[in-house]
This record gives sequence, C-alpha cells and structure tokens, in this order.
Amino acid sequence: MNAIAHNNIADRLNRMVKLAMDTGEAASVEDAERLFAGYRLAVAAGADVGRSPTLQAALLTIVNAGRRCLLGGIEVAGIADMTLLVPVPPFETLEQAVTGLGGRVVDAVSPDAPLVVLGDVEEWSGHPFAVRATFDGWAGGIVPLGQSAMRMGERHEFTLAGVLAGALAVTEAFQFLRGNQPAAGRREAGLSLWRPELHWQDSAASGPVIDRLPAALWLIGLGNLGQAYLWTLGLLPYAAPGDVQLVLQDFDVLAPSNESTSLLTGRSLVGRRKTRAMADWAERRGFRTAIIERPFGPNVKIRNDEPPLALCGVDNALARSALEDVGFGRVIEAGLGGGPSDFLGFRTHGFPGVRKARDVWNPCSESFEQRVDLPAYRTLAAAGLDRCGLVQLAGRTVGAPFVGAVAAAAVVGEALRVVNGAHCYDLIDGHLRDLAHRTAVPAQDRAPFNPGSTVAGD
Repeated sequence: MNAIAHNNIADRLNRMVKLAMDTGEAASVEDAERLFAGYRLAVAAGADVGRSPTLQAALLTIVNAGRRCLLGGIEVAGIADMTLLVPVPPFETLEQAVTGLGGRVVDAVSPDAPLVVLGDVEEWSGHPFAVRATFDGWAGGIVPLGQSAMRMGERHEFTLAGVLAGALAVTEAFQFLRGNQPAAGRREAGLSLWRPELHWQDSAASGPVIDRLPAALWLIGLGNLGQAYLWTLGLLPYAAPGDVQLVLQDFDVLAPSNESTSLLTGRSLVGRRKTRAMADWAERRGFRTAIIERPFGPNVKIRNDEPPLALCGVDNALARSALEDVGFGRVIEAGLGGGPSDFLGFRTHGFPGVRKARDVWNPCSESFEQRVDLPAYRTLAAAGLDRCGLVQLAGRTVGAPFVGAVAAAAVVGEALRVVNGAHCYDLIDGHLRDLAHRTAVPAQDRAPFNPGSTVAGD
C-alpha cells in the first residue's frame, strides 16, 4: 500500500470509529465501522419544545453531534409543524433543521433505542437508556428519566445552556452504548456556565439574564473546536447579527474525516478550504467575516481595527504557546483529550492569566508506536501499509463532536462573561466520564477589557 492509499485512509476515517481500533476491540477498519453502525439514539420532544429556543438548541445539538458518531442514526419524534426559534441557516422549520442536520423525523420513537426526552413528554419505561435534557439559565445537563424532581425550571431561556445539555445527552448515551461507564443513564450530569465551580442545580448556578453579546471575535482554527464555537455563537440571540465581525484563521482543507468531528462540515464541503466554507456559513447567519489562510504563530500581529478577543481551537503546541505574542487583549482557548482513555476530557484557559501560554505548552513529540501492534493496524499492515504509514495513522486523534460542543459552551460562556464585565476563569478542567470531578480556577486581578459587544434580542 503506497503513501497515497495511506493518506486516503487517514483522511476518510471517522475519528470516533478509530476509537474501536485504538482500544484493540476491532480487528479491522470494517469491524470498527460495523460496531458504530449499531449505535443509535431516539429523541422525544414535548409540545413546549415549540416554544423554547433553548430546548431547540439542545435538540439540534443532539442531532448535529450525535449523527456523526452514532452511525445507526438519530430519530426524533414530536416536532411536527413546530416553528424554528433559533437561527440555523438555511432552514425555516424545526423539522427541516432536524432533517437537514442528518436526523430522521418519526411519528414515534423506537422502544428499544436509547432515549433522550426534551420538554413535557409523558414519562415511560422500557428503553434501555432514558434521560431528560434540562436547563435553567446558564446551567444545563441531564437527569435520569423518572426523576422528575430533578428537572430544572426551564424558565430562563439561554441557548448556550441548550448546546451544553444536548451535548451532555449525547455524551451519556455514547458512554452507555460503549459500556464503559456503568452509571451512564442512572445519574445526573451537568454544568453551570456561569459558576462552573458550583453544582449545576445550585440556586446560584443559573446566573443572570444578559443583554450584551460579543461583536468582534478572532477564531484560530476551524476544525472540531472552531466549528463548535461557530455553531454555538450562531445559536445566540443576536438582535443585529450584522454588527458581528469575525476573523477566521486556518490554512487547511476539509477532508472526509472532518465530518465525523466538526459540527458545520458536510460531505458537500469536502475539498474546500475551511476558512471559505466557514465564512459562507457565518455570512448566511448574518455575520461579517474576514479570512486568514496561514498558520497562526508569533509572526501574526493584529491591527487596531481587528478583533481583540480571540477564541483558539488548535491542538498545535507551537501555535498555542504564541497566543500572548500577537496583541490580543484576551484569549480564551480549549483543548480536548485525544487518546482512547482521554478523548472525553476538555480544558479551557484564559489569557492573560496566572500562567503564561509559553509555560503551559512546551512542544514535544509523542510516539504512537505501540498502537500499531493492535489488531486493526496489523490487518492494515497485512494489506500492505508500511510501518511509517501505520504510525502516522495511529497518530490521528480520536475526536468526539459532543466533547467539542461541551468545550465550546464553556469557551463561549467565558466570552459572554467578558463582554458583560463579569468574573472570568483562568482554567476550567473536566472529564465527561464523570463531570462531578472538575476544576475551575477563577481569574485574579485582570485588567478591565472591552472587546466590543452588541445587543441580545428576546
């Protein structure tokens, strides 16, 4: 097998399917794909989903993230004739949005499928897994179906919490299907994006109503995280989206494998530059854009008329170490775990902070030699893929779109607190295997900073 064949495998391989290769449970790529084709999810929506932008944000995040890793499909019941209350171009109805994002609208959910409930749905038993996605203000999460007392008030609408709750629902269902978390579906799991150090159902966790949204942002990297940032920003209730200026920086081209991790990538975009595809999406949302198609590094210098607030989503240590060198007033960045045991991890940083970016990231090399002796890699070797190609393929990270969506909610939440003059965090560190064990480090003595804002709508 030559280098071109290797590159084709690496570029088309679903990054979640790769998990079954890296754990050793799949004997081949085909075995891994068959395993994930058996994973599916059902969503039941109550009538109040038609009146709640936040529940619609949760539903659409479930469909968008879920269909990329649960390859048996996402079926949705209960949304007939509902008006779309959140802006998801080019769709006009909720049913169109669900279908267009890759879901399947049904009259009734399959009784043997794992189930997520949204809104006022009559609770019933029989599903192998059943949870409710719920929210109030800045807090969102999931609770086991049948524990109605744990449902949040769902009065303070905030689409950011909907993205979070939807992503956590997919996370919990995925862990149930994988069988690696015995408590999946039988526990509550959530996060307050206002005060992440608090329990998400604490009385102070829902936070205030805010009236200002970011108007100027520089997005560094347009893969899993960068597209999750855009998806989340796009769901915010901008009264005048034309006030928003985005600088989109990346130098790569979309590959088939990007569809498995990146919330705004579909098959029709493969082969396009990430910057141009994402600029098209952002402009359909009504935002103004500029693009930069070169790697991020210390040679990049921002001008006075460019966004001073950056959201970083790259996994390159050299680029991340230069985040404080280019003139941003504030940088919020996230990183995701990548190995078979760490892919559910996420961590956000805010700069300037107690630690410098160069102290956080010291670029180093990582070896993936041990993975190439696992069964699926041995099958590829037998088919002719050489050792160098195997190591390169093994080095491609496992990527989960639902983890990216959780991290994006945390990053955009930080940006919203910045533009509203509220408290900030140097670090938020969590792992979705058990979100109860997380770290949130408040920022201390940060200088005042006004990145520019615009008005939120109703």
